[in-house]
Amino acid sequence: MMSTTALAAALNRRENRSPVGGKRRMEAPKRMVQIWMLILGAVIIYSDDHIFIRRTFSESVTAEEAKQLRDEVREMFYHAFGGYMEHAFPHDELKPLSCEGEDTLGGYALTLIDSLDTLALLGDRERFTDSVEWIGKNLRFDINKTVSVFETTIRILGGLLSAHLIASDYNTGMRVPSYDGELLDLAEDLARRMLPAFDTPTGIPFGSVNLIHGVDENESKAKPLCYTMGRHMIYLFIYLSLQFQNCSTSQLLPLGPITSTAGGGTLTLEFGMLSRLTNDPIFEQVTKNAVMGIWARRSKINLVGAHIDVFSGEWTQKDAGIGTSIDSFYEYLLKAYLLFGDEEYIFIFQEAYRAAMHYLYNDPWYVEVNMNSAALVWPLFNSLQAFWPGLQVLAGDIEPAIRTHAAFFSVWKRYGFTPEGFNLATLSVQRGQKSYPLRPELIESTYWLYKATRDPRYLDAGRDMLASLQYGARCTCGYCHISDVEFHIQEDHMESFFLAETVKYLWLLFDLAAGPDNLIENGPYKYIFSTEGHLLPMTPQISLVREHCLYFGAYCRSSNLRLETNISGIAKKPGETNHSKTYSCPGPTCSLSRFTPQSSPAISGLVKGYCPGLTHGQRFGIKYAASADANLQDESPTQRPADVVQSHSLVLVSNHNADQVDHVKHQDSSVEGSVVAQGEEKQQGKLIELFEGR
Repeated sequence: MMSTTALAAALNRRENRSPVGGKRRMEAPKRMVQIWMLILGAVIIYSDDHIFIRRTFSESVTAEEAKQLRDEVREMFYHAFGGYMEHAFPHDELKPLSCEGEDTLGGYALTLIDSLDTLALLGDRERFTDSVEWIGKNLRFDINKTVSVFETTIRILGGLLSAHLIASDYNTGMRVPSYDGELLDLAEDLARRMLPAFDTPTGIPFGSVNLIHGVDENESKAKPLCYTMGRHMIYLFIYLSLQFQNCSTSQLLPLGPITSTAGGGTLTLEFGMLSRLTNDPIFEQVTKNAVMGIWARRSKINLVGAHIDVFSGEWTQKDAGIGTSIDSFYEYLLKAYLLFGDEEYIFIFQEAYRAAMHYLYNDPWYVEVNMNSAALVWPLFNSLQAFWPGLQVLAGDIEPAIRTHAAFFSVWKRYGFTPEGFNLATLSVQRGQKSYPLRPELIESTYWLYKATRDPRYLDAGRDMLASLQYGARCTCGYCHISDVEFHIQEDHMESFFLAETVKYLWLLFDLAAGPDNLIENGPYKYIFSTEGHLLPMTPQISLVREHCLYFGAYCRSSNLRLETNISGIAKKPGETNHSKTYSCPGPTCSLSRFTPQSSPAISGLVKGYCPGLTHGQRFGIKYAASADANLQDESPTQRPADVVQSHSLVLVSNHNADQVDHVKHQDSSVEGSVVAQGEEKQQGKLIELFEGR
């Protein structure tokens, strides 16, 4: 067994650090008077059918420079990763100024787990193999720690699942010979320890859970909320010892635990993936119930608030927006449909997106409004909004994405980074929100827009953002938070997502321009990125549950589905849950009939039946399993609602000499027509060819 010290030493011995190149100072842009003209890096000119953007950047990035920039980003990764392994591992995160480690989530090597698929993406087989082996032998979750359900899911669970799928598959080119599913076992164990958080009347999970004891006793009790009639704001962070000593009895309002919309609605990809890999539907079921619980409490104009009481379902903060506390709720609606093919998610996304564009969009910016009245609450750009243009690219809504990205990037150009908050009324940094914690969202959108348009201005933008990070954030052992974007003051902290997302999207941007040579562009599968930037492959095992039989089995006919529930008071062994559910078919005939919420639980293709399973080759996309029995067909397209986006089967044919099989070629971005409803009678046409990169 490799020790902690040995792993750190082994990984650092392989590191080849090179001097930092290309440091550039950021230009101080001019202040614009009108909000819609705050485009400091570009001048937007409108015509009837097109948008032209006149670039004021320096000379565009050439293919040769793109290779140099890609190599510079690679060196950036190893400077930070090497600093973590040498000075912080196995703690969660690095303090890059003092060159020390700190435990910020659970004390289980967070940054290493978050970095696994980035190592694989860079083709670093040795470090990836050593890291996977160490984690499989040393990581355990039977620890008395109370952790964030949201952060643990997107960082730890997502990192383990992504690395498992890479390490276990020869087709990725990163197969680890000694690997035997240890990361998947760890992921399942971790997810089961988080399941008690979903035991609420609304189905919306608690914000935190203890990995041994479940939900803390104090977390599950209603708390008094001190409030004043007529106030528009409610304070969400409640400290009973001090905050309520001046409240009168008449001002005490019972309040249950509160979670954010993003916290409750951004779990579907990781838990759904786990269900499909373990053949246990409970993980996908509870997270889908959480999404449905949030959406069922939307306003009449299809907006959701920022924070909700998981007991009563009452909104405790009714500000609607696309940024803080809500952002990835929208993201996972679309991505859950793209990854799993569950049409309920696209129905919700269409309604939610239409409402957001109608009530929140103030071209090219987005504002926060009251979820019920749509009255303006906050004219603020916050840095988490910057993911939105990238999501619009996936949705096929490119033109507003281009304008919004230009506006957001103008803020970066002004300060060298995006502050957490930028006031659109005063055109200045919002007081108390001056920091930049190495966030990836704007870089992520830059990558997606370049992939969709191949417009070189996005390479120019990436070059400027790389220069800012090198000039302002690089420090002794890694990259520092910027506590004040106006004065570029460094802070002694480096989030794990810097290596999981920020560096990853920068590297992908320049690699795409240089001639892509990576797992995503040239690998056997198309990938969906999680909100933490983890790679989730669209393999038949995961994405074709409705079209054909899984190797595990198939749907039971909805009329014959029998739900068996076994409830025990005490779990027999550590890690077992007190509630286990199994599904079975009473008869020998199973089909791929579509479930509806009225006829069965919200489970997507995870019922073990009697349909013959896929072969190993078919499971990993080498062959396509055509349905021989007409009874195994899904409902016909004519039976579906008119506004449903029709999906297509993903076929990955590696062996062209294989037996003749019928197949339907997957057309680029998985769907035809925009997934965004642009009116009742009009669809947007074919989605931009995103995944193929053509």
